[in-house]
Amino acid sequence: MSEIPETASGVVWQSSPPGSIYDYIKVASFSIGPDGLVDQWSRRAVDLFGITPDEVRGRDPIEVFMPAELRPRGHRKVAEILDGKEWTGLVPFRMPGRGGAHGIAEVYVMPSETERGERAALCIVVDVRALRRIETDLAASQAIFGQSPFGFLLFGTDLTVQRANQRFATVFGGSADDHRGRTVHDYLSRPEAERMNASLRRVLETGESAIDLQIVGSAPGSADRRHWSINLYRVHSGSGHPIGVAGLGTDVTRRQIAARDAASARRNLALLNEASARIGNSLDLETTARELLDVAVPGFCDLASVDLYLGLLTGDEAPPGRADGSAELRRVAFASAVSDAPLVTTPGCRSEGSTPTAVGEVHRYPFNSPCASALRTARVQSIPGEEGTLVQSTLAVPMVAHDTVVGLVQFSRTKGSEPFGERDRALATELAARAAVCIDNARLYRREHERALILQRSLLPPGDPEAAGLDIACRYLPGNTATEVGGDWFDVIELPGHRTALVVGDVMGRGLRAAVAMGELRTAVRTLALLDLEPAEVLSALDEIARGLGSPSGAQQASRVAHKSRDADLSEVYLATCVYAVYDPVTRRCTFANAGHLPPVLVEPGEEALLLDVPPGMPLGVGGEPFEEVEVELPEGALLALYTDGLVESRDHPLDEGLRAFRTALTDPSRPAPGHHPSTTALRADLSRSLEDVCDHVLNTLDTRHGEDDIALLMARVQGLPAEAVGDWRLPREPRSVGRARELARAQLITWGLEVLVDTVELLVSELVTNALRYGEDEIRLRLLRDRTLVCEVWDAGLVQPRRRRARDTDEGGRGLQLVGLLSAAWGSRRTPRGKTVWFELALPDGDSMAEPTVEQLLSMF
Repeated sequence: MSEIPETASGVVWQSSPPGSIYDYIKVASFSIGPDGLVDQWSRRAVDLFGITPDEVRGRDPIEVFMPAELRPRGHRKVAEILDGKEWTGLVPFRMPGRGGAHGIAEVYVMPSETERGERAALCIVVDVRALRRIETDLAASQAIFGQSPFGFLLFGTDLTVQRANQRFATVFGGSADDHRGRTVHDYLSRPEAERMNASLRRVLETGESAIDLQIVGSAPGSADRRHWSINLYRVHSGSGHPIGVAGLGTDVTRRQIAARDAASARRNLALLNEASARIGNSLDLETTARELLDVAVPGFCDLASVDLYLGLLTGDEAPPGRADGSAELRRVAFASAVSDAPLVTTPGCRSEGSTPTAVGEVHRYPFNSPCASALRTARVQSIPGEEGTLVQSTLAVPMVAHDTVVGLVQFSRTKGSEPFGERDRALATELAARAAVCIDNARLYRREHERALILQRSLLPPGDPEAAGLDIACRYLPGNTATEVGGDWFDVIELPGHRTALVVGDVMGRGLRAAVAMGELRTAVRTLALLDLEPAEVLSALDEIARGLGSPSGAQQASRVAHKSRDADLSEVYLATCVYAVYDPVTRRCTFANAGHLPPVLVEPGEEALLLDVPPGMPLGVGGEPFEEVEVELPEGALLALYTDGLVESRDHPLDEGLRAFRTALTDPSRPAPGHHPSTTALRADLSRSLEDVCDHVLNTLDTRHGEDDIALLMARVQGLPAEAVGDWRLPREPRSVGRARELARAQLITWGLEVLVDTVELLVSELVTNALRYGEDEIRLRLLRDRTLVCEVWDAGLVQPRRRRARDTDEGGRGLQLVGLLSAAWGSRRTPRGKTVWFELALPDGDSMAEPTVEQLLSMF
């Protein structure tokens, strides 16, 4: 806006402001002298007619502008004007630059006088086209501005409202004229008004339009939050000067609600997808509860907690269901996305004076509380927050699995968050149901796991096993609750002659069926061991038993062929590996047989650990191949280790690496086993360590990845029976050998200080030697062994096994074995490579007199 310096009178003259009507209407002027010729020609006339002053000055305007047919009339009108008459009319004229096209001008002619008093005229010319265009634009503008269904505002350069349409006035009250002079602060909250003002100023200064500016506010007299989409653009005058900013506002509240609902639906679907991926990855109940809260907080709510029935956690067969909702629960998980909100108790769900429930705490909900109602009815309860508390609202959602309520989850939102809606209730129910199913599955699995574990442990040797000539230590580590129970087992079985059977096995498969199969095989091993069979014979018989475990009892061969595929599937779980070893403490020799199991490890004094070369054979249940035996002499102090694959094999390292690490751990306890390969000269066994320490060191050193598989470890240190604890004699096959046997036995017992057993031993030795002379072959061998008990063995080359029978009253013999059975703690016979051995066992005296057989017991033999 330009200014002219002040005049003498102090008045300041200014040009027309931006937006003046003259910017839009083309007004031109010229004058006609007394001679009827043009004497003045304005610049706007040049623009309108396209004729320069030189071309028109001094010429007849009628001849210049008007068509020939209208000129006579034009001359008459000019004459009348020069006579002092005014005239207004429409005059056609040639338009400049339009190839001879004609326009229409509205001419206003006013008579005037020259300085000499002569008649002249002043002509004002307006382009009729511009006027019609302005009329049309004004009509269109009024139609758009006044009849628009959207709110329309025109802001001036001072950012006040210059004009508002009726739609805007309908929303904000009053008439359209009432809003003139107002600012955005009269309609919006301070933050929103400042944001709107900044946008108006930016549009006015830069000319860049603002599209879809989101504004939130409330209409007068209404508390509802409305959303408006505002479009702003700068408005210019005809000369191009900015004169303000136009604003078009659209109510998009419904669109915002729809968008929010769509976003909520997408969020809920994303939460459900995340819940499917993250909830139930563990078979631990507490972990599953925490996984639920990890999904819900903060994606769904600000605070959350999970309570489970105490009976569910303690392993009750049937957890409380929809009883009265007041059973004991334990808080197993809590999560908060608000730093200053530790523990929150839901209103109405706490006893008077009670404090918030901490994780791990056992509590009850009052009978009339919303939480107890949710548990009792298995329906979601909405609980509003209390005044002065952080929580705005809470959803108490029962966790229902298979029509059984297992617990309660509470989702809470703090004040300032969006309140829960129906869609949120449905999502909360779905999240709780998914977690409930996982928790119930974990409960069922835990119950089966515990049962299998109880069964498995009940079948393992109780306490610390003892054996003659062996120091034994063992370890059994079951898989954790996330891993099914396996079929690993070990056993230490006492055999006649102070010999010991060492057994380690592993049933392929997991779970209760594997534990049951393990129990059946272990029982079969014990039964076969008591028959005193050779190790290879034990495994062969065990293989037959294993193959029968997977088939229906008593099935005929034809039926087995007909159902071959089904039987194969059933028997697959009963495949097993096993090492069976028999140790004789007198000779310190151990006989091994292997059914597909890992080789035993032997550590001799001062040497490195070695894998014994025992032919592995086929696993039990496969059949078709005989098992081989290997006999190894074990030096005094040697260490023998039997184990299952869980100790040396995992997904993280191959079997060879695990075996190497195991040997290193057995050899040198000071060196870490995994990843280290010391020189063989440094690998020397330290056998002065206690066997229990060796077991602990092995388990602590190896990377067993415990929990992935069961681990069974059986270790035995060879001690052997001392020579002074063994009496061994060979007797000729002649009658006097009976007396000689009694004398040798008496002398040996006196040497051992066992005089109290002399009479019994003499009697029983006489019976066994007599039977050997009567029914046996070749020479006779007598052996006495003293360890924890006293064992007497009589060997001969005969293959006929003695059989105990009841003698008739008239029989002179046949009562010897009855007497042996009556007076001994145990007796039996076993085959040997070159005959048989008959033995009996007596308990060592403990200071009290030995109980003599009663008269009734003696008479019962006759």
